[in-house]
Amino acid sequence: MRIVVAPDKFKGSVTAEEVAEHIAAGIREVLPSADLTLLPVADGGEGTLDAAVTAGYTRHDLTVTGPVGEPVPAAWAQLDDTAVVEMSLASGLAALPHDENGEPVLAARVATSRGTGELIAAALDAGCTRVVLGVGGSANTDGGAGMLAGLGARLLDADGHEIPDGGAALARLASVDVSGLHPGVAAAEFVLAADVDNPLTGERGAAAVFGPQKGATEQDVRELDAALGTFRDVLATALGDSARDAADAPGAGAAGGVGYAALAVLGATRRPGIDVVLDLVDLDGAVTGADLLITGEGSLDEQSLGGKTPMGVLNLGKAHGVPVIAVCGRTTLDPQTLRETGFRATHALSDLAPDARTSMREAPRLLREVGHTVASELDTTSTD
Repeated sequence: MRIVVAPDKFKGSVTAEEVAEHIAAGIREVLPSADLTLLPVADGGEGTLDAAVTAGYTRHDLTVTGPVGEPVPAAWAQLDDTAVVEMSLASGLAALPHDENGEPVLAARVATSRGTGELIAAALDAGCTRVVLGVGGSANTDGGAGMLAGLGARLLDADGHEIPDGGAALARLASVDVSGLHPGVAAAEFVLAADVDNPLTGERGAAAVFGPQKGATEQDVRELDAALGTFRDVLATALGDSARDAADAPGAGAAGGVGYAALAVLGATRRPGIDVVLDLVDLDGAVTGADLLITGEGSLDEQSLGGKTPMGVLNLGKAHGVPVIAVCGRTTLDPQTLRETGFRATHALSDLAPDARTSMREAPRLLREVGHTVASELDTTSTD
């Protein structure tokens, strides 16, 4: 019996690697001879770097500029000439200073993506010619201006002085000098791993849709949206109409507009995050000839159906004719919808615990219990 376990993280509870290990432990209790392959995955956001490292990429730790200017520890990963950069490590909400309750201190107007650019620069310095940029969980709404600054671009006001980092400061932007951009950019291929299709500005733009999640007030949203428009116009003056057109491209509004800078300046190609990660870990190769595929994430809900990890893994399993089981912390989908997705079965930890807090706290034990249940059902089926 060959089983592939490829889950995403259960956010706030257990990492993707821990999910896979606990499920596998439960399976081994019943089927000690099972051939288990553990491939934790992600959807292009948090956990992408860990998935790459588990799949054989080498992790490179680096201290970079954090979202509000302070140094933060981050990392990127490399395999041959390909680099994986996870934006959330350098420029994400989790990289913000936290208050006494452990909550991030949001800074919508001043948060920067500079550290992400510094990670990319390190990868280019190492000779990488393909960079996979996983975005998600960002703290900034700066259009990727900080990322470009981290790669050597200069953003200047009308007096020729460099403007401060952060989206609000873009209102003072008068010119962009890209002559100092890292020389490796021109020769590199960039892949933007992003699920959202929002444009840079407007009612579906980065500030309007995602700004409030980063602490932006209604007034902040208006100012940030206008500032992003200024950034677009100034960049178009420097680079031509293609930079203006890129602002309306699907994904330009991803990660506070980092998608825009990636598309307009780095020439990135946007792909769904889960597809990118499944390629990184070669799940296709791992599933070939498998008898069962197990996936999951913390919450299996309507958003999951739009292309998150469980559906990406399910689609790959279907392509191979391999049955897929979903494991989740909880699900808000009704039984009929779950059946229609095509999962052979769905196991929610919430069904095994008296409340959500217990489910999260005791996730390791409950995941092993799910693994035990799945293996028992397989053992019964094979016996029959």
